[in-house]
Amino acid sequence: MSKPRIAAFAGSTRSGSFNKQLVKLAAESARSAGADVTVVDLRDLALPLFDQDLEATGGLPDGAKRFKTLLRESDGFLIASPEYNSSITAALKNAIDWASRAESDDEPALAAFRGKAAALLAASPGALGGLRGLVHLRSILGNIGVIVLPDQVAISTAHEAFDEAGRLKDGRKAAQVADLARGLTGFLVKHAG
Repeated sequence: MSKPRIAAFAGSTRSGSFNKQLVKLAAESARSAGADVTVVDLRDLALPLFDQDLEATGGLPDGAKRFKTLLRESDGFLIASPEYNSSITAALKNAIDWASRAESDDEPALAAFRGKAAALLAASPGALGGLRGLVHLRSILGNIGVIVLPDQVAISTAHEAFDEAGRLKDGRKAAQVADLARGLTGFLVKHAG
């Protein structure tokens, strides 16, 4: 198999996002394990709120088309999700909703998601590290045909977890992130074709 292709993104649009830092670390580990990783920032997509009237008059917005194309061309996803009020962010749900839309009658349903694999991470200032949000994300992805790996990593007290270079201070947590990314890469290699 050629290198597995992974799309990596955080469910945050904030420039100083802990989850953006976390997904970059995971992406580095996936690359070192042999994957071709593209990191995308949801903020750069400038997605409007999903609106079927908007879709009916103009089709998918440019950012949604770019995101959907990236997902379709990927074998798997690394997703770092903040937890907002015990769930995922509106930005992440909105991006998933736009990418789930078919652009033609002959496009297979959920073409950007079905049969892909995902590994989930979260970072949160709270004690649970975003775990409650990952429960919802796992459910959403599973329902649209994504194979979500059972292992996941949650970083609690995220505001204290990273050093000035964006690295995790706790070596054990850093190793868990690296293992998760390598695990996704290995899964994709094993299940290629």
